[in-house]
Amino acid sequence: MWELLLRDDARGTLHHWDGDGFGHLPWREVVADAHGMAASLRAAGVGPGSRVATVLTNSAHTVRGLLAVWLAGGAVASFPLPARGQSPEEYGQQLSVLSDRLDPVALLVDERLRALVPAGLATRLPVRTWTSLYGGGRIEPEPPGPEETAFIQYSSGSTSLPKGCELSVRAVGTHLHMLREMSDGRPGEETIASWLPLSHDMGVFGTMLHAWAFDHDFVMSSPERFGMAPRSWFRDMSEFGATMTAGTNTALHLATRAQGRTALPKPLRLKVFVVGAERVDFDTLNAAAETFRSSGLAPEAFMPAYGMAEATLAIASCPLGELPSARSFDAAALLDDRVVEVPAGTPGATRLVSNGPPLPGVRVRTAVPDRVSELLVATPSLASGYHGDPRRTADRFRGGELRTGDLGFVHDGEVFFVGRADDLISVGGRNVHTGEIESAIEDLGPVRKGCSALVEVPGSPVSRLVLLLEPARRSDDFRSIADRAATVALEKSGIALSECVFVERGHLPRTPSGKIQRFRCRSLLGRDDSRLKTIARVRLD
Repeated sequence: MWELLLRDDARGTLHHWDGDGFGHLPWREVVADAHGMAASLRAAGVGPGSRVATVLTNSAHTVRGLLAVWLAGGAVASFPLPARGQSPEEYGQQLSVLSDRLDPVALLVDERLRALVPAGLATRLPVRTWTSLYGGGRIEPEPPGPEETAFIQYSSGSTSLPKGCELSVRAVGTHLHMLREMSDGRPGEETIASWLPLSHDMGVFGTMLHAWAFDHDFVMSSPERFGMAPRSWFRDMSEFGATMTAGTNTALHLATRAQGRTALPKPLRLKVFVVGAERVDFDTLNAAAETFRSSGLAPEAFMPAYGMAEATLAIASCPLGELPSARSFDAAALLDDRVVEVPAGTPGATRLVSNGPPLPGVRVRTAVPDRVSELLVATPSLASGYHGDPRRTADRFRGGELRTGDLGFVHDGEVFFVGRADDLISVGGRNVHTGEIESAIEDLGPVRKGCSALVEVPGSPVSRLVLLLEPARRSDDFRSIADRAATVALEKSGIALSECVFVERGHLPRTPSGKIQRFRCRSLLGRDDSRLKTIARVRLD
C-alpha cells in the first residue's frame, strides 16, 4: 500500500473545499507535508505499534495528517464525527469511552472540534490539532508492516455504540486494488468527487484513498456543505469533470430533488456512481437518471453496492457499465423468510434493487440456504476483529467468515439486502422488516423521503410501535397522515401503529453519512423527546 501513497511521480491533485472555495494541492505536496507532520508526531510519542485516535474531518490538514500518522509508525483510529441530534455532552462522553477502550498515545482533531473534548479526557490524553503538527522536520518513515494494524474504523453508530474494526495494511491495500478493478480506473485520467465524511469507510477508502492510491484527481467537499446545499454535489462533479463518485440513496434523493430544473454548468462525465451504505430504492435511481439525463448522466453509471466496515468497504456491486436491476418478490413470503420472485406489478409484491454479484475473491452466502437470513461474508479484505472487544469478535468473526448482522439473500448469483437484523421486529410471532413499512409510508407523498423510523418502545404490559417521521409540509393534516400511515402498516405487514410522532425537518437523529440512528430515536422517545423537536403526536391506539 505504501508504494501507492508515497510515489514521487504523482500527477493527481487534491481539490479541497475550504469554506469559501476550492484549494488545489498536488498529491506529491501532500506527501511532502506529511513527512514534516510525522516528525512532530514522533516527537509527541507516536511510533511503531502505537495507536492514534483521530476525528477525520474533510480538510487538507486531515488528509496530510492521516499519512503522517502512518509515516510515524502509528495506527489510525477513526472516531465518528458528532451525529445529528447528539448533544456536545453525549459526544464528549462517546470520545471518552472510545478513548478508554483504545488507549491511544494522542487524540488529533480539527481546531473547531477541540472544544468538544471533555476536560477530563484532555488531562489524561494529549490532544493536538492537525495544524499544530506542521514544520517538524523529517524522520525515517516506519509505517506499519503488512500484517500490522493500519486503521481502526469505528462505525458511525447507526445501531449501537461504535465498534472499532481493525484493518491490517494488507487488508486495506488489497481492498484498494479491488476498488480499482471494480471501477476500471486509469491513473491520471479519472476524477473522483465526494462529500462523504472521511470518518466513514465509504469516504476514506472508497473515495479519498482510492483517488490518492491510483493517482486520480480528488474533489473533496464536506458533509456540512452537502447538508446545507445538496445541489453542490452534482455541481462540483460538473465543474471538475468527475468520472467517479459515491453516495447514499438518501443523499441521491436529496440532490435530485434540490436540482429541480436548474441546469448544470457543464455536461457530466460520470461513468461510476456507487450507491450504497443503505438500502437502494429503484425509484430514486430512476428519478436521478431522468433529472440529470439532459446533463449527460447515463443510467448505466449507477452501481448499487453492498458493503460494510468489517470488509474494509465493498462486498458486492452492480458491474461496471450495466444497468441496475430491480426484481419483485412476494412480500408475504419474504416475511416468512422465503424468496419467491413474482412478475413486476404483482399486487403485494416488494421490489428490491440488486446489489450485484460479490466482488472477485469475495464469497457471500446466507446462514440458512435459499432463505432470507443473515448474510455471511468471506473476503481477502476482512478486518481482523474489533479492537478491545474479544467477545464480539468471537461472535462475529468465525472461521474466516463475517456474520454481518444484515438480512438478505443471494438470488441468481446476486446479493439482495433486505435490512439490518437490528431493524427486524417480531409482532404476534411474525417478523417485520421496518424498512419495508417506512418505504411504503414515504411513498404516500406527505412524508419526506428517507425521513421516517419505525421503533419498538418497551412498555407495560406490551411494547408499542411508534413511527417517527418528518412531514413534507407543516401545513398538512397530521391526523390524516397518521391514519394513512397506520393503514399502510396494517396492509403491508399486519401491524398496528400505536402513535405517529411528527418531527421538525432535519431533526431525526442521523450519522454523518446520513443514516437514521434508530437506537437514538428509541432512546430519545423514552426519556427526552423534546430533543427531537416534536411538532405533533397522534395516538392511534
